[in-house]
Amino acid sequence: MYSNRKGQRVPDVIFRTRNDHEWVDVSSRDLFAGKTVVLFSLPGAFTPTCSSSHVPRYNQLADNFRRHGVDEIICLSVNDAFVMNQWQEDQQAYNLRFVPDGNGEFTEKMGMLAGKEDLGFGRRSWRYSMLVRDGMIEEMFIEPDVPGDPYEVSDADTMLHHLAPNAPSPLDATVFTRRGCGHCVRAKQALEASGIPFEELLLNRDFSDRTLRAITARGTFPQVFINGQNIGGADDLEAWLRNRHAA
Repeated sequence: MYSNRKGQRVPDVIFRTRNDHEWVDVSSRDLFAGKTVVLFSLPGAFTPTCSSSHVPRYNQLADNFRRHGVDEIICLSVNDAFVMNQWQEDQQAYNLRFVPDGNGEFTEKMGMLAGKEDLGFGRRSWRYSMLVRDGMIEEMFIEPDVPGDPYEVSDADTMLHHLAPNAPSPLDATVFTRRGCGHCVRAKQALEASGIPFEELLLNRDFSDRTLRAITARGTFPQVFINGQNIGGADDLEAWLRNRHAA
C-alpha cells in the first residue's frame, strides 16, 4: 500500500539536474518554498501512458492551472537528468518543469517506490499527483495499488477539478485549415476571442484532403472540432459560440 502524505511536508532532498552542459543542484526548497505547485510522478520517461496521456494533458492545461493559482507544474520520474531533458524536448512540454529523481531518493521518502523489476526497470515511482502549497502537501491522488500501471486519478483533469470544482471543463478544439482561407482565419479569431485554445492542422502539411473527407465527409474549409463534435465551418462555429454564451 502506498502512503498518502497529505498534511505533511515534502521530503527535503537535492535533485541533480542539467542546465545546458552544467550540473545544477536543485533543492526541495527551491522547488516548493513560497509557491503553489502541482507535481505528478510517473514510472518512466518515454513510456506509453506517460508520453501519450499523462505529460501531454498537463502540458495542454498548464494555462488553466495558472489561472487557478498554480505557479508551476512539475513532472517527476526516477530517471536521470539527461533522459528527462531529452524527454521534455521530445514531448515539446515546455509548460512543465521536468525534475529527475535519478536515485529515487525523493520517491522513496514519499513512500512511492514501486518494484518494476519484471519490466527490467528496477525501482521506479508509482503513479501519483499532489498539490503542494509552500512545501506542505495539501492533496494527493494516488493510483490504486493493483497490478499493471493504473491511470485513473493522477491525471490533469482530476487535479484541475480539485482546484476549481465549479469551473467548466476545458474544451479540446482542433481546426482543419488551408492556406489562403479567409474563413479559416475568421474561425481561429472566433476561438481566440472566446478564450478557447485550439490546435491548427494545415492541409498538405498535417493531413491530406482525403483525410478531411474521411473524417468529416466534407471538403470545405475550415472544419472545426470541439470535444469530438464536428462543429463545421466558420459560420457554424459562430452560431455554436452564440448558443454557448446564451446558455
